[in-house]
Amino acid sequence: MAKIRSVATLTPHFRDFLPLWVSRQPWYLGTGIPSLSPVGFIRFDDPAGEVGIETHLVTDGSAIYQIPMTYRGAPIENAGAEEALITTAEHSVLGTRWIYDGEADPVWISEVLRLVRTNGTSDPGHEKGAREAYAQGRHVMPGELTSDLVTIELRRAPTVDPPAGEPDIVGLMTGTWYPNGPDAAVATGCLAVVRQSG
Repeated sequence: MAKIRSVATLTPHFRDFLPLWVSRQPWYLGTGIPSLSPVGFIRFDDPAGEVGIETHLVTDGSAIYQIPMTYRGAPIENAGAEEALITTAEHSVLGTRWIYDGEADPVWISEVLRLVRTNGTSDPGHEKGAREAYAQGRHVMPGELTSDLVTIELRRAPTVDPPAGEPDIVGLMTGTWYPNGPDAAVATGCLAVVRQSG
């Protein structure tokens, strides 16, 4: 199963490639290359067991960002996938991994929609240097949730409250994390909004 296990090693490490990648993204609110610290870690499971799916919650000291990533044993063949490639890395158990921005990966999209459709909760994620966190899906309107009928609006900087009263919203994904440890105050936020397409 293509998961990045905490007992394994990844070269280069997240701390080596994520800050530069984040600095180049249009949603980054800061300037220059940030110093990122982990505040939460969410893991999802690919039902097929082929693709690792994780969301890292990090802070640059001013804002918290969510970075969903997928880990694959081969490149995505879809058009435009190269633009979503964050880096390639060597996993000590699984070999070469192609690491993608999850927002552009169809497996990530399917898993988020499944979580929302079933009102599900992700398994708590555990990663060295990051705190436990989890995601919760909520299906707020009846109807099918498939990638051809809805769009996922990812909140790169999670907002405290989800939008309210907007008729095209059919689902939400919220997050819970413990930035200062499990015995300290809990933090929550809206991670994604699922809207009807068209």
